[in-house]
Amino acid sequence: MKTLVSVAIATLSVAAIPALSHAQTVPELYGTLGYSGSRAEGADTGAVTGRLGAKLTPHFGVEGELSGGVKDDNIDSNGIRSNIEPTHQAALYGVGFLPVTPKIDLLARIGYGNTQYKTNVAGVEGKFDADSVNYGVGAQYKFDDKNGVRADYTREQFRDNDAADANVVSVGYLRKF
Repeated sequence: MKTLVSVAIATLSVAAIPALSHAQTVPELYGTLGYSGSRAEGADTGAVTGRLGAKLTPHFGVEGELSGGVKDDNIDSNGIRSNIEPTHQAALYGVGFLPVTPKIDLLARIGYGNTQYKTNVAGVEGKFDADSVNYGVGAQYKFDDKNGVRADYTREQFRDNDAADANVVSVGYLRKF
């Protein structure tokens, strides 16, 4: 895990060098708060997701993401009933922005995350966490200079072979600080 985190940080740092050479005088700080629905091998779970980011240039930024699980799911497999619930997730991303109009931006992001789950299989409770490489696309619409909405899709490819890759769809309120 430490090696993958180091590689992700180094990659984002190298990618930021050209962007910072054209940096705005003051980064545009923003945050989002919303809901993320996740699907992995038939399990549909949900979380409240908060993000803080800095748009360093009109086309590049970085953001951090934290989620707390609010929806678990039951899975029946071979006559065994199990339950899975995300407890929390954290990730860091490099974000590319493509302004389409003054109010609409398309975005793409790539990053590294860690998700922790609580499980109950045949009455036996447990916890496990898994690291992932995450990538996705989305769009944001700004109502005015400060407020807007954002929707995105993220693919979480887990590094642990026991964890199923997840498709995550998020919708949230966007606020520029």
